[in-house]
Order: sequence, then C-alpha cells, then structure tokens
Amino acid sequence: MKHNIFFTSDHHFGHANIIKYSQRPFGSVEEMNEEMIRKWNEKVGKRDLVYHLGDLSLAPTIDTKNILDKLNGKIFLIKGNHDKTTITYPKRFEWIKDFYELNVDDADAPNGKQKIVLLHYAMKVWRSSFRGTWHLYGHSHGHLQDDETSRSFDVGVDCHDFYPLSYEEVKVIMLKKKWKNPFEGEIRE
Repeated sequence: MKHNIFFTSDHHFGHANIIKYSQRPFGSVEEMNEEMIRKWNEKVGKRDLVYHLGDLSLAPTIDTKNILDKLNGKIFLIKGNHDKTTITYPKRFEWIKDFYELNVDDADAPNGKQKIVLLHYAMKVWRSSFRGTWHLYGHSHGHLQDDETSRSFDVGVDCHDFYPLSYEEVKVIMLKKKWKNPFEGEIRE
C-alpha cells in the first residue's frame, strides 16, 4: 500500500511569542494550536508519512504529548533547535534524527528515485546538489530569501498557510525553479 508523503516544519506549538515574531494571524496560543492541528489533519491521513523538520513544540511536556496524539500520520522528526519537550515523547515518532537523506520512488526522477536531503537548517550545497538532489529545510520562518536557482526551499508552516506540503506539491515547486544541471551537455570521461 502506497502512503502519501508530507513535509513540514516550525509549528512552534505552545509558543506565544512566535505569534508576534512571525506575525501569525492568531489571537492566542490555543487558537494557533487548534488551527494548526486542524490544517495538519485536513491534509494528512492516519497512515500517511510526515517528515517534520524541527521545532514542532515548545509547549510543556504534557501539552506536547496531547498535541502529538491529535496529529494524523506516522511522524519522522528531524530535530530543530527548539525540540526539548518534543523529544520527551519519542514513541510518537517513527524515528528522531538530526539529518536524513530520503529516497522517494518517482518515475520522473533520475533512476526512478528522487533524493531529498532533510535538515532543520538551510544549506548552500549538499550531497549531490549538482545532480538535482533536493534540500528541504525550516528554521527561517520565511525570512530567508528563496534561491530560484537552487533545488531547495523552506517547508515551514509560516510559508505555506500552516499546512504540510505533499511530495507532489514539493515537486511542483522544485520543478518550477530555474535550476540547471552544471554538467548538462558536457562530455565526461
């Protein structure tokens, strides 16, 4: 059975100051938490795979556990710099890592696999970036200017109306970029 794949980052559940810092359109932490849970579950099914690229929750441990129990999907966590309470509930995650290189079956990708480098932080270069490997990140809350020539972008909720992005949505964004293979047309021995 094929599962849908989603990517997201930087929910900052329970973090009152993020409303002001990121100019989020919520009147309270409770409203923010409820709306982000609703938007997550609107797109993500119970069996879908979600790669969360960090800073999931700054809420107290019990509140974080309650929020995580409400979220659909099998969650894979790439740790951010604000995941102290998030990682106190490790059984909710398929795994918790600092960094991950994901391969997604995709007939349109080279060799039928799209490689994606997942890290909380943005990188200028990453393994096989010159071959079209994608890089997804968070942390910047939309404040880092997107590079149209790079197959990377911020999947944080502040950039995507507080929704996770499906693999298909990510693919559309990536393929619209002006990235060029630096070795295209070059004869290599």
